[in-house]
Amino acid sequence: MFAVDSLAQDKEVIRIGTTIAVSASYYNYGSMSRIGAMVEIERSGPCGLCLIAYKFRNTGDDSVNGDVAADGYHKYKEDIKLMKETGLDSYRFSISWSRLIPKGRGEINPKGVGYYNNLINELLDHGIQPHATIFQYDLPQILEDEYGGWLSPQIIGDFTAYADVCFREFGDRVTNWTTLNEPNALVSVGYDAGIGPPGRCSKPFGFADCSCGDSVNEPYVVAHNCLLAHTSAVSLYRRKYQVLSFR
Repeated sequence: MFAVDSLAQDKEVIRIGTTIAVSASYYNYGSMSRIGAMVEIERSGPCGLCLIAYKFRNTGDDSVNGDVAADGYHKYKEDIKLMKETGLDSYRFSISWSRLIPKGRGEINPKGVGYYNNLINELLDHGIQPHATIFQYDLPQILEDEYGGWLSPQIIGDFTAYADVCFREFGDRVTNWTTLNEPNALVSVGYDAGIGPPGRCSKPFGFADCSCGDSVNEPYVVAHNCLLAHTSAVSLYRRKYQVLSFR
């Protein structure tokens, strides 16, 4: 509360040339990450981040998962009201691929679209600019099982198609986009250390049970595919959607 109170008092001092913002990820904030609840209530699909949290849920400090998290799925209006009272200008959130497109490609989940529309509209109604992150570690598990996810160049086309849905559904109101959140962390934690999704590693590098993976080579393959997917999504946005941002 001290930080919030201080910001509320001093925001005019630091406002010149500065955007005051906060951010949160889908899994840490959004609730409904529990696989059964997501499928039942939202018709969402499971993601690798959900599954890896369950894998480590009973091991020491990793026993906490995102089943409820901050319950932003239900409390986003209350949180946005607090953002407004605090004097924030912007809010960065991540869109869940498995919430928007449960099978990774193809059919779009209208309940997922509806949730993000409600969130974005609520932010704008309170004078807060939405900043959307397209991917933050929650790859639909079906794509991981089908072709290895980020290890395969096939991910580039699927990610671009997913980004296309995001731009089309929300780009008339969202003008600030991040393609991939901290891809370096995705690479190092997921494919070197093996303690993040999809939990791949090899000895002596990994910190987890390295039953599959190659810590010497796979991180570079994934990093390469991340860069190509980012480039493809950015090219799509500039070619097809950037005109929407000039209002």
